[in-house]
Amino acid sequence: MDNFRNKFIEEALEHLNDLEGTLLLLEQDPENKELIEKVFRSMHSLKGGGAMFGFELISEFTHNLENIYDLVRNGEMYISKDLLDVTLAAVDHLKNLIDDQKVELPQTQETHTKLLSKIDAILETKSALKITKDISKDKKNTETISSATTKTATYYILFQPNENIFDNGTNPLYLIDELYNLGQAIAIPHFNRLPEFDELIPTRCYTYWEVILSTSQPFNAISDVFIFVEDDCHIDIHKLSDYNLLENNEFYSFVQQAIDRKTDIGIDNLQTLASRINAAIMVKEKKTDERLAVSKENTISSIRVSSEKLDVLMNLVSELVTTQARLSLFSEHSNNNELIAIAENVQKLSRQLRDIAFSIVLIPIENLMTRFQRLVRDLSQELKKEVQFIAEGTETELDKTIIENLTDPLLHILRNSLDHGIEDPAIRVKHGKPRLGTIMLKAYYSGANVHIQISDDGAGIDTEKIRQKAISKGLITPDAVLSHKELLEFIFMPGFSTANNITEVSGRGVGMDVVRRKIADIRGEVEVESKLGFGTTTTIKLPLTLSIIDGLLVKIHDTFYIIPLSSVDKIYAAEHNKVVGTFNQLIVLDGQQIPFFYLRHEFELEENNAPMEQIIVVRYEDKRIGLVVDSVVGEYQAVLKPLGKYYKNQEIISGATILGDGTIALVIDTNKAIKYFARKYKVEEVK
Repeated sequence: MDNFRNKFIEEALEHLNDLEGTLLLLEQDPENKELIEKVFRSMHSLKGGGAMFGFELISEFTHNLENIYDLVRNGEMYISKDLLDVTLAAVDHLKNLIDDQKVELPQTQETHTKLLSKIDAILETKSALKITKDISKDKKNTETISSATTKTATYYILFQPNENIFDNGTNPLYLIDELYNLGQAIAIPHFNRLPEFDELIPTRCYTYWEVILSTSQPFNAISDVFIFVEDDCHIDIHKLSDYNLLENNEFYSFVQQAIDRKTDIGIDNLQTLASRINAAIMVKEKKTDERLAVSKENTISSIRVSSEKLDVLMNLVSELVTTQARLSLFSEHSNNNELIAIAENVQKLSRQLRDIAFSIVLIPIENLMTRFQRLVRDLSQELKKEVQFIAEGTETELDKTIIENLTDPLLHILRNSLDHGIEDPAIRVKHGKPRLGTIMLKAYYSGANVHIQISDDGAGIDTEKIRQKAISKGLITPDAVLSHKELLEFIFMPGFSTANNITEVSGRGVGMDVVRRKIADIRGEVEVESKLGFGTTTTIKLPLTLSIIDGLLVKIHDTFYIIPLSSVDKIYAAEHNKVVGTFNQLIVLDGQQIPFFYLRHEFELEENNAPMEQIIVVRYEDKRIGLVVDSVVGEYQAVLKPLGKYYKNQEIISGATILGDGTIALVIDTNKAIKYFARKYKVEEVK
């Protein structure tokens, strides 16, 4: 039973996340009937699942909310801000009710009582809602189908529970009741599977049902009724018509006669009858014998996989890549043509498997949007600011490990934009800005990296204020000359804040330093651009994955290094004397002056006596920078391994990989390496 409870909890959390996102969309379009229907369906699923798996508190609480949104979808109430506030608070509360450790806490019980009172008040007085019109519920029995009901389809459902379905606590009658809630239905129970009395076991289920259902709900809404019992029963769902056949006298009489005879109706007879009736009432003929039974072969486009299994998959793929490298090295030294061919084939297959594994663990940034939209909504109300949140490129995908570590830094940045960036409405109007402030999140691919930008049209950052704060802290001298970009770098220092007032939101000097540290932990970078009076843009640059990269294997002295292939622009051969004899570390390549760093010098190694060296030109921001190495070995799939806590403070090396012969190769983060070398030279020039 615990497995079923865990499955419900997982499903319930998904329903709650979907519900929260739908409510935020509904706030922007309160008359959208599809969104209202989606909210109602999510609540209905939570109520039914809660009752089935022992979460009675969730079922009872959600029932009251469901009643409100039933009135809304019937046009008897309308969506108001107060109703959305209560519903969003209820979503937060339901997340606590799912957690056994939180449900007994005094604050949870207090919240439960308060929310129930608010919900009851809405139901009793309808003060937050407006009665728009009365909808007649009288139904007319007609020979033909009214044009007003053309969106109502009729389905035949065969529901045959396994005999042991009671073992997991399932009551089939609850499922039949849920079908009745979807529309107009007739359920016919059959008892011909009952054994002799002496052989009857009370804890077994021998009954099965045929159900005729006319509903405006989509096919998925019907199949969702059986989502928790699909492995414990046989279910066939067939669409009979795009019309409500239960309002047709001939069809209704046929069903009643079958009930009186106490025989199975059967899909074949129904389809024949439905086809003839449809031909008379439809504008054009449609095939009505199409089977819409739930089929794993042709309807399941995705499956649920635990994150632990994905982690194991990526680890196995990583080990396979390492083993494949060893096989390739061994085959090269064996001079066995057949073995070389096998190794090449394994390399090709492992690369394809790696790419597929990558695509599985990539998650769209869209999964984070609900939390960000909710933060902007709640915090802007708390700060009494008028703010709209716009997101672009949310389909951009990242490694799930990166996504998991990205949420907190982005929340920090959004809080700063709301608290420090966006001004109060009166101040914005005074400065000629619209009352409504804008915060935009934009994500896009840049080579093998993903860039995420959060920008606002607020007050911007006062670099003069930063300068004075840095002077007061003794970080710089009053006569120091710093660029605009260098001054902005101070906001990433621990304990550095220019906020005049400390609030619950920000101003304690913790935030941006945490952001940079957490982004660095996932091999990313963060930069800030700001213009006083016009706003601030924070850009986070991230790798697509943390597991395996395509790299360029190079050698310096007796050590191997990996340079990410995504950063490499071109490789040049150069004479040693021309490299060490250049002025100001500039060399002409293809008629263009390229600055370079001689890595033997940067790594404090002895002089190289070889006549030729290799210059690897990499992209750094909008520039091309050369890195001089002894030799280039070739392309290499690098399985990244962490260096450990003793090397976590160094900036240049982002990890290590194991080569085919067991040798360790260090992975160079070219962006951080160039930034580090440039900063070191600047300090030496000052000295």
